[in-house]
Amino acid sequence: MNKIKLFDLSRQYKSLRVVLERKVSRVLASGQYIMGQNVKTFEKNVSKYLSVKNSVTCNSGTDALILALRCLDIGQGDEVITTPFTYFSTIEAILLVGAKPIFIDIDSTTFNIDHSQIETRITKKTKAILGVHIFGHPYEAEKIKRLCKKHKLKMIEDCAQSFGASIGKKQTGTIGDIGCFSFFPTKNLGCAGDGGMLVTDNDQLARKARMLRNHGGIERNEHNLVGYNSRLDEIQAVVLIEKLKLVDKLNNSRIRIAKEYSKSIVNKKIITPSYTNEVKHIFHQFTLIVDNRTRFTNYLTKNDIPFGIYYPKPAYMQPAVKKIIRNSPKLKVTEAVCKKCVSIPIFPELSKKEYDLIIDTINDY
Repeated sequence: MNKIKLFDLSRQYKSLRVVLERKVSRVLASGQYIMGQNVKTFEKNVSKYLSVKNSVTCNSGTDALILALRCLDIGQGDEVITTPFTYFSTIEAILLVGAKPIFIDIDSTTFNIDHSQIETRITKKTKAILGVHIFGHPYEAEKIKRLCKKHKLKMIEDCAQSFGASIGKKQTGTIGDIGCFSFFPTKNLGCAGDGGMLVTDNDQLARKARMLRNHGGIERNEHNLVGYNSRLDEIQAVVLIEKLKLVDKLNNSRIRIAKEYSKSIVNKKIITPSYTNEVKHIFHQFTLIVDNRTRFTNYLTKNDIPFGIYYPKPAYMQPAVKKIIRNSPKLKVTEAVCKKCVSIPIFPELSKKEYDLIIDTINDY
């Protein structure tokens, strides 16, 4: 058996090779490389999939967050309530528009922002709540939406890891004012480079996003805003059009593997992720909690089992954040999870032989 990888993109490519190479060749032959018909088709297809009025592609998930904040007029001196247990781009986007992130501790079982702690941190400067559907597990967006309505705040959903996840009948990204997605290659819906999108039912916000992604204008040489060069290219669009057709199948494979892990990992030293039937968790990561992480990861390495640590430190401990925010909070649950979390391989093409070996190795720890 070949060495197991944490994520193996080459297997997915093999299954799509013929159709992708044909369609990419057509793009190259067309001479239309940026924001052409394929981008429009992909945006239309996502709107249909998510049951949302507007889908606006951009260059990355990070840019989607920046554009969302700009669309909602969030900037210098404003506060945005968010989670410290996330990839740096969530916090980076807030800081780049001049706002201040206000960190809330996380729930110890879902790793998502703890909605019960939010209201005590709302001030006159608070303009929005930016939650993250971490690892593909939806956070309690409906409860946070009610808080936003009560306090007249905007709501942004960071869905970088949750394309295809849902709460009841609603897809993540469609509950708040704006949902932001990343199509980084290893995401549940990934392209062959960088790509992102924001979605909204608000036509005015969508129009502003379309301007901001294209140097502040929609018509050529007409710049209504100071914007960005944040456009999706046609090659990424054709890859995403094909993968969107398969995203439910790919997510269901992740869910099936996650259920095998949850059922079969029975080591008392290991805590597996929790989830409920009220949400569709699409397992971008399968993250364990273990007390002595160094000992455990050394054991995995010795047995050729790859792993990832998402995330080794809270966002407020990152040097770039500490330079800007002097009085960092001490959030006990976040800091405990950051010290104990370990993610193991979970991707749609992971074979039964491979995940059985992973399970047996972990149970023998």
